[in-house]
Order: sequence, then C-alpha cells, then structure tokens
Amino acid sequence: MLPDLNRIKVFYFIFAFKSVALAARELNITASAVSQSLTKLEAELKVVLFTRLHKKLVPTSAGEALFQIVSPFIRDLEAGIGKIIQAKQVPSGMLRIGSPIEFGKSYFPGIFAAFREHYPEVVFTLKLGDPSEILSMITSGELDFGLVDVFLTRDQELGDVGIYSSEHLIEERVVLACSKVYYDREIKGDHSFENLAAKEFISYQKTSLTLRNWFKYHFNRFPIGLNRVMTVDSHQAVINGIRNHLGMGAIAAHIVVDAIEKAEIIPVPTPKKDVINKISLVQLQDKVPSLTEKTFIRFLKQDIEDSGWSIKYLDQV
Repeated sequence: MLPDLNRIKVFYFIFAFKSVALAARELNITASAVSQSLTKLEAELKVVLFTRLHKKLVPTSAGEALFQIVSPFIRDLEAGIGKIIQAKQVPSGMLRIGSPIEFGKSYFPGIFAAFREHYPEVVFTLKLGDPSEILSMITSGELDFGLVDVFLTRDQELGDVGIYSSEHLIEERVVLACSKVYYDREIKGDHSFENLAAKEFISYQKTSLTLRNWFKYHFNRFPIGLNRVMTVDSHQAVINGIRNHLGMGAIAAHIVVDAIEKAEIIPVPTPKKDVINKISLVQLQDKVPSLTEKTFIRFLKQDIEDSGWSIKYLDQV
C-alpha cells in the first residue's frame, strides 16, 4: 500500500534541509507536527529513516533510498503544476486536435507553425481520421476538439450527437468524378441513376458512405451493391485512382480544380446542385475550453476567414 502522501511530503523537506525546524518553516507548520509526521511515517514503513544526533538528522540507507524515489516525483510535480498555472495565463502545453485526413495533412502543419510563432510553448498532437473515429476520441477525452466532415457523417451511427457543440467553418463542393478516358468509354453522357450505379467505383470507406450519400442526395435512393474496384483510406489515393481510369469517386472539387479545368477529370453533373460538404468544429457540449484551446480556435477561425477558404472552395469549378 502507498504510504500517506502528506508524510512523504514532510519527509522530503526534512531530508532536503536535514532539519526538522527548517522543514517546519518551509511547510509553515510546527516542528512538533513535523516530528510526529516523521515518526508515523517510519512506523508505517517499519523502517528508520534518520539517525538522530542531538539536533542533527543523518539519513539511513532506507532514508536515502526513499529520497531517491520521492525526489524526482516532487520535482516533476512542482514543474507540472507550474505549467498548469502558466497555461491559465499564457497559451502553453499540448493541444490534441482531430481532422479529416486530407484536409489535416494539407492545412494543419502550416497553421501550427504560424501559431507557434506567437505562442512557442504550445505543442500539438494531430489525429487524422474519419468522423466516427474523431468523434469517439472527443467523447473519450483523447482529443480536445476536432474538425469533422458533416457530409460524411450523414446517416452514420455516431451515438448521441447531442453531447457535442458544432460550428461550421469551411464549405466545399463534393462531386462524383472520373477521368476523361473513363467518361468517354463508360459514361458517354448518360448521367442517369441506372447507368452511373452500374459502373466501377473507388471508395475511401468500406461502407461506401460518401458514395451512397452522393446518390441519396442526387437521386433520393441508394445503389445496391456498388462495384468498388478499390477501397483506400486516403482522399488523394481516390483521386489517383480516378486519374488512372479505375472508375468514379466522390471527391472535393477544389482539390482537383486544375485537372477539371484541363478536362483531365470530369465531374458528373445531375439536375441538382452539387453536394456541399461542411467541415465543422466539434467539441463536447459541456467542456470548458482552456485558454490555449480558446486562443487557438480564435486563431484558426481568423485564418480561415482571412484566407476566404469557404468562398474559394465553393466558387472553384
């Protein structure tokens, strides 16, 4: 069993000063209370920690061993508490953030670097994953907050969404696209449900959720048994599959705007407007954000506003 931690604290200062009186002064308690605490700790551990020589205390081998155990803990505790207090005054410490894979890879390293120019005591952990994974880690406290693709979460089993607060930050067009070679060979201008649903697809989810939601939005029905010729965990890999004429994939249009303008990649339109995916900032509803979190979130929102990302992503293509 662990000994009484208050007595361990008293022992630490007795050892450090080799004096009951000086330890009492440091702890702002009486010398008698210090002596009693030491006596009780020795009784609890069933060892002698100091040899008493008049007013002098000489550590025994057991006392030396205990101090070697306790000393790093006390030092780390003092340093850690100092950092906790500092984080209430100046942004510092670890921020744990979740993000969609492609968006996170392309955007967050740059904004982390820009933020650290102002607040060098802040460090980051970035988790890239799908919405269900990010939300689960927010719920368990493994992430402080996350950015989530709202379109991807539609009809997905995510548990009690009422425990989250959500704020839209970025909007992007989601299109069903293929290479020009594939379009000319397979689609041939026929954008009907029956023709499209019968073709080959590239998906970055085993559930084909993004593809299914695209069909649900445009045709108000799901295709049964999509022919997925490749399933990968990367948006960029889906795009590469499209470029290599494997089939069609649901992708963010702004990522391939140059290829679309050159007619290397062809979006497949329907009478409906394109799907708009909203990337939202998600936190636990009742969580009280730290100073570091609040400062970074303000920085993030300002950067998105200054860059005109939502307007740019919607206007491109």
